Amino acid sequence: MTAKVSRARRRQIIDALGRGTVPRNGLDLFAVGMERFEKALDDDLTAVTAGSAGFKAVRGEYGSGKTFFARWLAERAKRKKMATSEIQISDRTTPLHRLETVYRSLIGGLSTASSPPSALRDIVDTWLLALEDDAGVAKNDRRAMSTAVEDLIESRLAETAKNAPAFATALRFYRRARLSGDHATADGLLAWVGGEPNVASSIRRYAGLKGDVDSTAALHFLQGLLVVLRDCGYPGLLVVLDEVETLQRMRSDNRERSLNTLRQLIDEIDKGRFPGLYLVITGTPAFYDGQQGMQRSPALAQRLHSDFKTDARFDTARAVQIRLTGFDRDKLVELGCAVRDLYAQGDPAERRIRDLIDDAYIKDLATAVAGHLGAGVAPRIFLRKLVADVLYRVSDHEDFDPRRDYRQVTVTEGELNDDELNAFRRGRPAVSADDVELDLP
Repeated sequence: MTAKVSRARRRQIIDALGRGTVPRNGLDLFAVGMERFEKALDDDLTAVTAGSAGFKAVRGEYGSGKTFFARWLAERAKRKKMATSEIQISDRTTPLHRLETVYRSLIGGLSTASSPPSALRDIVDTWLLALEDDAGVAKNDRRAMSTAVEDLIESRLAETAKNAPAFATALRFYRRARLSGDHATADGLLAWVGGEPNVASSIRRYAGLKGDVDSTAALHFLQGLLVVLRDCGYPGLLVVLDEVETLQRMRSDNRERSLNTLRQLIDEIDKGRFPGLYLVITGTPAFYDGQQGMQRSPALAQRLHSDFKTDARFDTARAVQIRLTGFDRDKLVELGCAVRDLYAQGDPAERRIRDLIDDAYIKDLATAVAGHLGAGVAPRIFLRKLVADVLYRVSDHEDFDPRRDYRQVTVTEGELNDDELNAFRRGRPAVSADDVELDLP
């Protein structure tokens, strides 16, 4: 049986699955197959929160659960009081070789267990309050307090200030603007710290700042952010670079620059430049093994090499690469039963749900979906069908029987995203997804 969860949390999870998306939280409630990664990754996260840094590469075909894995890992990181951020790498909006766009996306997706994206303001305000507590000055002595806090800002960010003094400067003037009630200027300065371009020149002049945050400054600002996080009770930051396989579609010069940037990031992590950072990338096997991906950079390929010639049962999560093998029918059934139990918990129609959507029915539905679409692209579609077409109807209609009234489960091209559609067509070039009817026994 599924652990008890609040009605609001359950609703958020089910609604996301019914739309065919990965929920933002609660993934531990149906994290099928993740137990094999738990110990090694928890050890990594524990080391990071103690001041180390880490890197992990995740590989899997489309539909194997890379996004699910990344968000599941983010939940585990938040349990260790880490902050997290998920970044979608894109050749148009977030190209990896332009680190200023990656940093800006990192700030936009920054969250903690108590603050949703973007959590930068909450984090900075908490940090400034912590500095006031550390200042050792009477709260009512505003002048002495301001001097003491600004001195602490400079001393705590001294390492960052060696190469990027503007980070500490912007935060000092952000505090001044807040205290004076000039919220527009304060907002603009925080936006600038977050890498937003085109901040008004009047706001930049107020703090003596020049230009926008570029690729070089972005890495220094990341160092400063890690210090701020640690000082206000967040001992680490998990950053996920999702869908790095998009590098394969870039112009060749930009692709090589991006691969070199990734290599440099890994080297800087190994050198200890980013204590408290755990960087995770996700990509397809084609990215890791193909000539249009990582193999174009021999130095990067060497750093990320892992031997996957052995049976997947003997994979180790301690390797630099983690292999996601997707869902076979048994895993789909286990996943479906977990979601069924989560949905039924507390529902007025709980008994009818459990009677009509029993384990045998879920097995039949999983067999039908996996048999026609392939297990690799089935989980998202399978869960959407289970929630939106079966669970909702059984809950809403007393006379709805899925074995009688939902015998043909049709999958149309409109339900598949581009990656799923391409995978489907590669597997069955003579058949259109519009033609698929899943007959249940």
